[in-house]
Amino acid sequence: MSGRIDLQQLAARESEQVEWKGNVADVDDVVETLSAFANDLANLGGGYVVCGAAETKDVHGFPSMELTGLAPSRLKEVEGTVLTRCRERVSPPLAPRVEELPAATPDRRVLVFIMPATEQAHMVRRGAQGGRYFVRIGRETREARNGVLRELLVRKGAMEPWDRQACGAATVNDLDLLVLRDALQRMGIFSPDVGVEPFLSDTNQLSPFVPPLCVQEPLSGVLRPRNFTVLLFGRSVQRFVPGAFSLFSSYPGLDRSEPHAERHELAGSLLEQAYRLTALLEQQAVTAFDKTDPATPNAVKYPARALREVMINALAHRDYALVDPTRITVFSDRIEMISPGSLPVGVDPGEFRAGRAAPKWRNQALAWFLSRLQFAQAEGQGIPTVLRSMQQEGCPPPVFQTSEARVICTLRAHPRFALPAAETERDRQKARLLEIINRGGAEGTPFEALAQVLPASTRNELRVLLRELQKADRIHLRGATKAARWFPGSEHP
Repeated sequence: MSGRIDLQQLAARESEQVEWKGNVADVDDVVETLSAFANDLANLGGGYVVCGAAETKDVHGFPSMELTGLAPSRLKEVEGTVLTRCRERVSPPLAPRVEELPAATPDRRVLVFIMPATEQAHMVRRGAQGGRYFVRIGRETREARNGVLRELLVRKGAMEPWDRQACGAATVNDLDLLVLRDALQRMGIFSPDVGVEPFLSDTNQLSPFVPPLCVQEPLSGVLRPRNFTVLLFGRSVQRFVPGAFSLFSSYPGLDRSEPHAERHELAGSLLEQAYRLTALLEQQAVTAFDKTDPATPNAVKYPARALREVMINALAHRDYALVDPTRITVFSDRIEMISPGSLPVGVDPGEFRAGRAAPKWRNQALAWFLSRLQFAQAEGQGIPTVLRSMQQEGCPPPVFQTSEARVICTLRAHPRFALPAAETERDRQKARLLEIINRGGAEGTPFEALAQVLPASTRNELRVLLRELQKADRIHLRGATKAARWFPGSEHP
């Protein structure tokens, strides 16, 4: 066996770096996996494709390796075809190393392709299909799309991050210079003697960490503001970035079925949206006083600092290439904030939910400005601040949900606000029931009315509500038979 490769050691490695192929039915699949290892999105250094070694399960159900090997003719065919397609169908071409290792029987061999990570992003063409990029996610090779593809190209230097790219349809005339001047004053770098014109260039950097506000086109010489410049200081932001707006909705109940809701569609620059969202969210940071609780007589429904941090994170780190808005929805017992786009590549969801994730900026220049303008905490402090603020005020911990399409943060109200909300919901249900009954016999029996109002209620809740209505002399029960028609299994209250 080769001194450089130990198959037993490979079997014990993380699956992200090893792909097992038994009979190699699809050679193109091997090429795509090799390109994924070369692209190295997970920053593992590359990987191995082992042909002629099938992955099976032992008697306990754990993965195990079976060295079936390849016949000599098949081994040479696979090796030649894979290397040829790595040269002809991969751009830039790949040149993996190859080794042959003994199999279970002397008439067969195991073929190993070794693919180190490269500094370029490699595209693969399969047959008549167009070129596609592949990455390794867990133990699978997947096509890189949308945000994953952009992250790959940015890492490999083939594309600038979205917020740093020039906004090709905008010019400096589309910027609000008063807003820019105000921001520069707040940052302490504005001089009335100089004005804002020197900052509207492709050379003047405000910080080593962010590029100049504008880019000069090489042929026309026209100055184009970068995407982050348009988001922060643009006059008609949504004209250039359609998804850069926020929706703020408030429902009096527990879900979106309420007929009456407050709704705000917030356009304008991100700075304007942040100011208006801050004012709307501050209205939710109300205080309840309980004289029976001498230890903590005052309870805040939501800490204002937590609301602000989650809101700014949703604006700063969302994927603005998507046309979905940032959504903030207020219910009687919680506030949900939805940020379009997945977590940045490399951020572990579990570590993120626990507030231990390493700082990772999707829009670094945008986040830098929001931090300097004191909208956001310093690097990496946002989620820990939210967790600490909620705990200090006695609120339940926030709930984070992540997917490829969005990141949702749910802040739940202080427990002291839960009981009044439940009582209000109960009063609404009773009022609705009485309204139906008072309209007459067209609505059917009282039990039919209950079925319309409380289809998900438990039998005990029905009994209690019926008793309350009975005491008010608003309805007369007609027996368990009638009740069973609408609520099977229920008993006479």
